Amino acid sequence: MQIREIDVHDQAQLREWYAAEGAAIDQDRPFAVRRTFDALVNQVTVPSDYYQPVLLAAFDGERIVGTADLGYALKDNTHLADLEITVVPDCRRRGIGRSLYADATARRRAAGRTSACGELNVVDDEGPLAFARAMGAESVHEEDHLVLDLPMDAEHLRRLEARAAGDYEIVRWQGRCPDDLIDAYAAMRTQMNQDVPTGELDHEAVVMTPERIRSGEERLAKSYDICVAVARRADGVLGGYSLVYLPLGRDHALQDDTLVMPGHRGHRLGLALKLATYAAIATEHPERTRFHTWTAPENRAMHATNTAFGYRPVERMHEVQVKD
Repeated sequence: MQIREIDVHDQAQLREWYAAEGAAIDQDRPFAVRRTFDALVNQVTVPSDYYQPVLLAAFDGERIVGTADLGYALKDNTHLADLEITVVPDCRRRGIGRSLYADATARRRAAGRTSACGELNVVDDEGPLAFARAMGAESVHEEDHLVLDLPMDAEHLRRLEARAAGDYEIVRWQGRCPDDLIDAYAAMRTQMNQDVPTGELDHEAVVMTPERIRSGEERLAKSYDICVAVARRADGVLGGYSLVYLPLGRDHALQDDTLVMPGHRGHRLGLALKLATYAAIATEHPERTRFHTWTAPENRAMHATNTAFGYRPVERMHEVQVKD
């Protein structure tokens, strides 16, 4: 067995890497949300000012039997590396994961990164968590992976709408943020990064500038539709936002951030914003049959809102981190 960095411009090899990663994920997680192959191609072949990915593979002869997705943020958290490892189901218990971890660790240390973090998900088998701990990592943050089947019951939806805030205007866009809102939107995205629970994860909150948002919009447009709703008070001040990603060619939607800014909380704005994005998806993307979202157990306000919608937990996501 050999560990090698794959040539991301070799479509055949990249497809085999993608298939090996997918086989491992699908075996363990019935509700897993996997990126499309086109999204992977876009991520690893289009240069970014903000992130550098490295794809490693364990080869048994010419067959890829394990994968490591290694990456470095370039503008912030330069002490960190991202790392996620998978092993195809019929090749486990052979030390492949350990070999991938050792190779990735040597590479990230050579890059000057003193810590690695990644996400793993537990359904019934805690094997992935046991592996991470065996490598010296600790679980530093947990979130519930929640799903909501679409469409929602019409009567239940009406009851939710009756509870939502009515003294804010909901402004919605798809794709590119309007120029006149970009500064306020960037400020809210930064606030989200500062407020979102991250447990004991050793990282710094990312500052979202208008330039960074524009760069992200341009890159993501090749793989996702983006739906955003913001709440605007009568004086023009934005009080919150909700962000949804719709992977191209898939039948689900990813409910990402929902934030209510300090000073605007207590008005059920989170509910109103989620209803706005739900309405947009139901009307404009009826092919979507499921929403996915992730919420920390200690985020009681958002858990209450998600429960009111009808979201149900399907797995527990652990953010794990190892430090030199």
